[in-house]
Amino acid sequence: MTRLSRFVGFAALALIAVFAGPTAAQAPDEARQQCTEDAMIVFDASGSMAGNTVQGLFSDVTRIDEVRIALAQVLPHAARYRKIGLITYGPGPYEQCNVQLDFEPMWNATQPIMSVVNKINPAGKTPLVSAVKVAAAALESKDKPGVIVLLTDGEETCGGAPCELGKIIKASGRKLTVHVVGYQLRAFRWTGAQSFLDVKCLAEETGGLYITAENRQDLVEAFEKTL
Repeated sequence: MTRLSRFVGFAALALIAVFAGPTAAQAPDEARQQCTEDAMIVFDASGSMAGNTVQGLFSDVTRIDEVRIALAQVLPHAARYRKIGLITYGPGPYEQCNVQLDFEPMWNATQPIMSVVNKINPAGKTPLVSAVKVAAAALESKDKPGVIVLLTDGEETCGGAPCELGKIIKASGRKLTVHVVGYQLRAFRWTGAQSFLDVKCLAEETGGLYITAENRQDLVEAFEKTL
């Protein structure tokens, strides 16, 4: 084989690799089937989410800002493959236990979710147990599996018992999995370890993940794992 022939051959192989690369990378994504498990995001928008992300230091980046950015990064992909709904808890009258069902699971929910989340003004207490109950009701089918992704940056403050709720869900026979994403919980440890054990128990009793997140990248990875 002449040098020219070998050069032409290598060039052709290189062109094939260039054009085949993106197709090969996209193939698994395109072949992915739609998920049959609907999901509800239970979003913490209590007053503490207005705090900055650097404890003890001045920062104009709030906790809720970081969560918004992380969700905006993950949702466009996740929402292509499963129905997702939204519960927000916290916003509303000051120092009240406010829970809002924004909408039940729907396809292509990125824009509806971000539209709500971007307008939230964090306030109120942390009725995370009540919020999870509302999410469970939104996933109403007892035979169809469902996923609840609970975001919280603190403990239950409205008298709910997270661990007990996990046991009730498990005993009911409902195919509900509750994942818990605990965001920057260290600042609240003075409230006692039991509150964190309770919310971790909620995840474990339902076969879910308990993931702690300290920064935006942690949040992205947590939402990717759970959604």
